[in-house]
Amino acid sequence: MNMTNHEKINFICKFLDDNGIDYSKFEHNAVSSIEECRMIENDIGSEICKNLLLRNTPGTAYYLLSMKGDKPFVTKEVSKKLGSSRLSFVSAEEMLEMTDTTPGSLGIMSLLFDKEKKISFALDKDLLDNPFFCYHAGINVCTLKIKTADVFEKLLPLLGVEVNIIEI
Repeated sequence: MNMTNHEKINFICKFLDDNGIDYSKFEHNAVSSIEECRMIENDIGSEICKNLLLRNTPGTAYYLLSMKGDKPFVTKEVSKKLGSSRLSFVSAEEMLEMTDTTPGSLGIMSLLFDKEKKISFALDKDLLDNPFFCYHAGINVCTLKIKTADVFEKLLPLLGVEVNIIEI
């Protein structure tokens, strides 16, 4: 797709608007790590999720994993909980090809660009305690805040994505 940042944000917001999903949009300086996200969480009023795009060794299964930012990612544990062979990070090139998203910008809205529906969604169960999910809008200069209930009741069904809730 290769949209500009502005086009991507507008596309995602239009998708949410067209489907009756309420959100708040926060534009900010580029943030590429969870540590940098911590600096803008006060303005947003909610925690921003850590998002990882993973694949199994043969490249037959892909997972977008959303988890609390302060938790370490332990490959062996997550692989076992997802019932997958050893997981590794998807390359920047493959992420861009699959989701039109670059590292540091990944979030649930990246699934909107997964045209082949190759990516499964996995979620750290501790995120369910948050009243809101905060994800980048496909680019790391804009964060969207969406009610947790709307993510499960509206967004994921629209994206045709089921969630695998795991304990990390």
